[in-house]
Amino acid sequence: MSETPFIYKPIVFEQLPEPVFYLTRKMPCDTIYPPHSHRWGEFVYSFSGVLELQAEGSLFRVPPNYGLWLPPETEHKGLNRHASIHCSLYIDPAVAAAKALPKVTCALTINAMVRAMLNHCCLQSPQSPYATEEARLLEVIVDQLAVAPCAGSYLPTSDDPALSKALAYLEDHPGDNCSVRQLAERFGTTERTLARKALRDLGMPLSEWRQRLKVVRAMPMLQAGMTVENVALDLGYSTASAFIAMFRRLLDITPNEYRKNAE
Repeated sequence: MSETPFIYKPIVFEQLPEPVFYLTRKMPCDTIYPPHSHRWGEFVYSFSGVLELQAEGSLFRVPPNYGLWLPPETEHKGLNRHASIHCSLYIDPAVAAAKALPKVTCALTINAMVRAMLNHCCLQSPQSPYATEEARLLEVIVDQLAVAPCAGSYLPTSDDPALSKALAYLEDHPGDNCSVRQLAERFGTTERTLARKALRDLGMPLSEWRQRLKVVRAMPMLQAGMTVENVALDLGYSTASAFIAMFRRLLDITPNEYRKNAE
């Protein structure tokens, strides 16, 4: 992080201007969002890069095919490691309850239609008071969020001593292709035990977690202008095609498509 991070000052409303209020922000790298909460729910979506927020004792790292839902009164804080554009949908508690939005903080899987509608809002920047068509579009987005699959945290963590050390090692060495057995031996456990703990604490095999980590690490590299081939090599892939296939499977777009969208 730079020596002079940008401290974001949360916007304070006496009441929401609209039952569903849309706001876009363009933030510099090393932006810090201090702890805060509000009476309404908030859905946060990043158009580029990975969204990092802490809430309810967990760290949520959310790439652009997911968004983060924060129920009303949820205290949260965040960090922008790289420059990004993201938006918030502030949702009145009565609307959140009527739509049966989740009662816990979680990443929501966003389909292509919702992404397109959010992109449209970003380009149009609707201003309150909304036209009937604008209000209806935002209501449709909320309807889609209400039925979106809840993914918890995209890249969860663990308090288990052995597993947390293994995850920290992978975070520091994302290009290391050591096997699960080698990783387990490095931290004094067995392959079977480490795999079992990963399923228990992460909700997924360690191999899936490693691929998600590589996607998260690839995003700022691509935005910085690195070639797909160099990103693939840095992340431990012997060929660019293998990296592209993994990236597309997890994000539903290719690395070059992601770069174009981010630009």
